[in-house]
Amino acid sequence: MIKNILFGFASVALAVASAASSYNVTFYQPVMINGTELKAGDYKLELTDKTAIIKQGGTVAEAPVTIHTGNQKYDRNIVRLDRRQVEEIRIGGTGTRVVFDKTSNATN
Repeated sequence: MIKNILFGFASVALAVASAASSYNVTFYQPVMINGTELKAGDYKLELTDKTAIIKQGGTVAEAPVTIHTGNQKYDRNIVRLDRRQVEEIRIGGTGTRVVFDKTSNATN
């Protein structure tokens, strides 16, 4: 019985941890991430230790990132661009800043 309860808590904790690394982000214009063009629209942003994966339907862009966590919480998502390249995403409701590796955004 205790094993089942502990397993249940562990499962819930894992689900919460998984959900915490997934966010919704909207691009209001076409953007580029690591050589992949993403059309304007709503996307799911998944974060691992050093990678951002942005998905919408069958479209997937993946890029190396550095994740910074500060004390300041952002009111809303903020996407910083350099021309059309995504440089940074600040995640609303958190103090998380996702900074995209500049070398991954280089175009040939």
